[in-house]
Amino acid sequence: MMKTYISTIMTVLAAALLFTSCNDYLNEKPKGKKIPATLADYEAFLRDEYDVHRMDAGQSAYLLNDRYLTNSDASYYPMYAANYNWDTAVDRVYYNNSDETTYYAAYSGINYCNLVIENAPTATEATDAKKNEVVAYAKVLRTMHYFLLANYYADTYQSSSAAETLSVPLITSSEVGASYTQVTVKQIYNFMINDLTEAIPYLPDMGTTVLHPGKGAAYAMLARIYLQMMDYTDALEYANKALAINDKLIDWNDFYNANKSVIDAESSAQTSQTPLGFNSVESYNFNYGSSSSGARINNMPQWRAKMFEDDDIYFKCNWKLYTVGSETYYRGITTGAINYNGMRTVEQYLIKAECLARDNQLTEAMNVLNTVRKHTVSTDKYESLAASSVAEAIEYICREKDNLLIYSIVPFADARRYNTEGIYTRTLSKEKDGKTVTLSPSSYMWTFPFPQGAIKNAGNGSITQNVEK
Repeated sequence: MMKTYISTIMTVLAAALLFTSCNDYLNEKPKGKKIPATLADYEAFLRDEYDVHRMDAGQSAYLLNDRYLTNSDASYYPMYAANYNWDTAVDRVYYNNSDETTYYAAYSGINYCNLVIENAPTATEATDAKKNEVVAYAKVLRTMHYFLLANYYADTYQSSSAAETLSVPLITSSEVGASYTQVTVKQIYNFMINDLTEAIPYLPDMGTTVLHPGKGAAYAMLARIYLQMMDYTDALEYANKALAINDKLIDWNDFYNANKSVIDAESSAQTSQTPLGFNSVESYNFNYGSSSSGARINNMPQWRAKMFEDDDIYFKCNWKLYTVGSETYYRGITTGAINYNGMRTVEQYLIKAECLARDNQLTEAMNVLNTVRKHTVSTDKYESLAASSVAEAIEYICREKDNLLIYSIVPFADARRYNTEGIYTRTLSKEKDGKTVTLSPSSYMWTFPFPQGAIKNAGNGSITQNVEK
């Protein structure tokens, strides 16, 4: 998808940062520069998919070992290697210049959203209804960025401590030098819920484009937030609301049949165009992961591949065993602009399944799960799953969710939630250099340190580092 905003507008945004007040900036009319004034000018910022729609969850994928870390990258990026190898001897705070993409990309996206929220209400050449709609889009996108930040750089939500535990800086102004506060976990979650609640009345069911998150995306985001808060009643309500707007799923059997010659080819160099792109039937809205465009689905360690069902056609469509030099791993074989961190229908099905299971509605929960599996397991090998306990149902649902939403923030956020709850805790284990290494549910490594640049150059506020290393 091409960027639809005009480059001169981006020039002006940079110019805006030189002024202490957005109002002052708007009053200035530099010769030869296009000054945002109309609603279309401000809405164009929301179409900047490489900034507003980039949500990098790369470090969480390394920590979970969902993403394979090459030997060369391990040597070059000490923090990548520390997370990937669960190496508690490494001071991640010291080395955390390599994860600044997540932090700064998120706050860059938030700044764009703040600019729109502040100025769209007074923009020209638009009705009040259209102004409210554009502001609502920006609030949903802002929430998505804050969810990523809150689950990277702070403890996950726990009702007993959320009001006291520090989370991330809450910035609601686009002005340079604006003051901010590092709020608590409870405050950031309340802020996200409020943003979405305010946005929903002004949104169409589905946005103008896949870059515009409509009601479906807002409901889906609320379901994700309430799930993370362990409020399974509200999570179920909003998952159902999202699915009422869009309940379509990619049929990976159909995709396999259409691309069989490429997928079954011996060469791992052959690739297929992903069905998880801009036009995916599953998408409520689109957001990149760590890649900006033309991405190949990420590579996967051999041991992680064993977490898929034997007859998982989704796995077969996306990865193939590959050896280069001394390294063997599963190489991604689908390419394109992949919707890693946007809101998708498959997540809502699996949220619904978990919420039903937790209410001891096991048959209903497994029916929802099996609806998804009919699209991901080879048709000629498919058998429905049944669960005799909540724990068994959660195990099946978690496996499917971890696999289908791999490389997004979701598997990481879920693991943190399970660990905090203390019932379905996640201990990761693998063999490395002939030894068994583990990541315990209580490890400090489940929270990433703030980047050094954010701590040392905190602007008109202060940030307390959240982990010792």
